[in-house]
Amino acid sequence: MTPRPTALIADDEPLLRESLRRMLGSVWPELEVVAEARNGREAIDLFDAKRPNVCFLDVQMPSRSGIDVAHHIGRRAHLVFVTAFDDYAVEAFARGALDYLVKPVERERLAETATRLKERLESARPAVNSEPLLRELAAQIENLRASATKAQPLLQWIRAQSGHTLRMIHVDDIDYLRSDSKYTIVAWRDGAEPREAVVRTPLKELAAQLDPERFAQVHRSIVVNLRSIRHVIRHDNETAEIRLKGRSETLPVSRSYVHLFRQM
Repeated sequence: MTPRPTALIADDEPLLRESLRRMLGSVWPELEVVAEARNGREAIDLFDAKRPNVCFLDVQMPSRSGIDVAHHIGRRAHLVFVTAFDDYAVEAFARGALDYLVKPVERERLAETATRLKERLESARPAVNSEPLLRELAAQIENLRASATKAQPLLQWIRAQSGHTLRMIHVDDIDYLRSDSKYTIVAWRDGAEPREAVVRTPLKELAAQLDPERFAQVHRSIVVNLRSIRHVIRHDNETAEIRLKGRSETLPVSRSYVHLFRQM
């Protein structure tokens, strides 16, 4: 009996992994998803443990990117990249004859990809040599990040309105920011006194303007000033919590971001 084809799905968004797994079950029922990874480092470990035939890799993941994972896998599996990038990446994937899916993944497009993969597996064709394209994509992504950083000045002050009072909060005084619906709660210090303020700017917009060397996203709704961390407690379920200097509250660290504190 021919063994069932197997697959690894790597994406830091649980809902996207679930959606892709469900669609694969519909368009390719014979495929067995043997592993799901929340970040690039986990994807490498799971690939080495499970050795799937096909790997669906999100291009951007915490700890190690999908490109890093693809370098590790090489031609030992057929690769499908899942990307939210614009036309430049899609054109590069197509030119390199690599399979790719654009987020949000459409069922029809996935079915076409599944058909090509089945043909390759049935004919025992080797996986495409992706190394030249991966190097090109890595360089383009780095250039985009550098351009974005250069074009976007780092945030120095946050303006918080309270009634008729406008408070100017310097980023050095911020301990953390927490999303609250359409608003953001800014936890800061007035001298040694911990305070909070509400601003109308969404957390995602503020986080993009903060210095990534000093501020880190640790949860979908929380960005923390690394200098404000007293210590981090890791839990058995691959989550963690942050204790802050001079504040009584604790901050959760979700599974997608716990890798940031593995060396702490």
